[in-house]
Amino acid sequence: MTKQQLFEQIQKKRSFLCVGLDSSLDKIPQHLLKYENPILEFNKQIIDATKDLCVAYKPNTAFYECYGKKGWETLTETWKYIPQDIFSIADAKRGDIGNTSAMYAETFFNAASSEMSFDSVTVAPYMGSDSVTPFLNFKDKWVILLALTSNVGHADFQLQEVGADRLFEKVIKTSQTWATDEQMMYVVGATRGAAFGDVRKLAPEHFLLVPGVGAQGGDLSEVCKYGLNSQCGLLINSSRGIIYASQGADFAERAREEALKLQQEMEQILVKAGLV
Repeated sequence: MTKQQLFEQIQKKRSFLCVGLDSSLDKIPQHLLKYENPILEFNKQIIDATKDLCVAYKPNTAFYECYGKKGWETLTETWKYIPQDIFSIADAKRGDIGNTSAMYAETFFNAASSEMSFDSVTVAPYMGSDSVTPFLNFKDKWVILLALTSNVGHADFQLQEVGADRLFEKVIKTSQTWATDEQMMYVVGATRGAAFGDVRKLAPEHFLLVPGVGAQGGDLSEVCKYGLNSQCGLLINSSRGIIYASQGADFAERAREEALKLQQEMEQILVKAGLV
């Protein structure tokens, strides 16, 4: 999916919502355990209930890898079930020496070998350019680079000064020599608030994947105040706040209700900004 196609989906659905599929056996409604593959059934019902309200789905691969072979099958089948016009994100946070990153890229981008071809994958930049560029060799695929995250420990490294820059700023500046805003996005946590202004000074045209709205306490209006650009430029992820809205038989309906609340808020923001 190209950047323009993603923006067109945002305009069509009046939404820039990404639904995180962090699906775990101990958190999904217990009545689903009767199914042969409870997590896959859960994901399918969540997707069916929200696909007209969101523009992206983001399975966190750790929630699948932990179940071994069955988990990988579930991840593969979940990717297949995501509608093709919805942006798909493999939240894998990979990044290793070049030949290893090349294999990771094959895993998430080459359906001929892995049966999966996500639109994008999250990548850790710590090992530098040769750990990232193998992911960029796939046409119309995206790298979503970790920049300024929403976890408590982000300050251990990301805010440390490297010369005139903080480390996250150095990551953003340097990585723009590897790819353009047509193939690279950045992860910026919703709990970082006004720091979006600093990010936008360095990357005004890039899309930002924004976790942390909902259960982690991020504020959508503040994120948009500093982070919105001429093509929206934001994918706001909500995982637990949507998919675990109910533990009952009505879980899919409740998930839709929570997704709809966010979509309606996003629609107002897009209208006010003149983007729809």
